[in-house]
Amino acid sequence: MTESWRSTKTSNNSIMFEEGNIVYFTPFYFKNGKSAAKPKYCIILKSVNGQTIIASLPTRVDSIPSQIPVKTGCVELPEINLNSFIFDTSTEITECGKYFDFNTFVYGHQLDFYAVDSFKDLYRIEGTDYEIFGKLKTELYQELLNCLKNSKSVKKKFISLL
Repeated sequence: MTESWRSTKTSNNSIMFEEGNIVYFTPFYFKNGKSAAKPKYCIILKSVNGQTIIASLPTRVDSIPSQIPVKTGCVELPEINLNSFIFDTSTEITECGKYFDFNTFVYGHQLDFYAVDSFKDLYRIEGTDYEIFGKLKTELYQELLNCLKNSKSVKKKFISLL
């Protein structure tokens, strides 16, 4: 009986890959294999043919120069090759009314491709391996995509697909 529950629960993880979803992995296994696995948020930016996703692993690390205010929105500093979208703690970011607990940064140079099949193998059980934190509000999602698409520091292979 447990096995049939588990297989039912694991077969519907495709919702994880919906564009605009924020997924919380417990833990996230980094592609390089060198960094220790740890709990991590992931923002699904784009699904490419249902086989690959473009995603961002937002961070609390603030690499923005101190003279720039930390408020929700796009920061583009081409003179230092820096692009970031900031989610400040006062901004409700999801359709279900959630906020990040810390100022959170999406850096354009940290976008990456991930294979859907690898995610499905690693993160099988919603509520155990991952949870859907929420879906970004439509306006914020569009602002984030526009920030990345209009950046000089985001690789062209990502810009063309976003």
